[in-house]
Amino acid sequence: MGLFNADLYRSFGIGFALGALVLTGVMVADGRASFGNPVIPAAQAAPALPDQTR
Repeated sequence: MGLFNADLYRSFGIGFALGALVLTGVMVADGRASFGNPVIPAAQAAPALPDQTR
């Protein structure tokens, strides 16, 4: 008997798979998981400010 037996790894694997399915289901139900809409919005540059060091 080692420190971690196979049942622990199997439980982590099943939990990870179920969690990923639930997360995907929630995102699809909310309408955020479509491939047409990016998850991260496009970057926008900040406006240039005049130099105020003098």
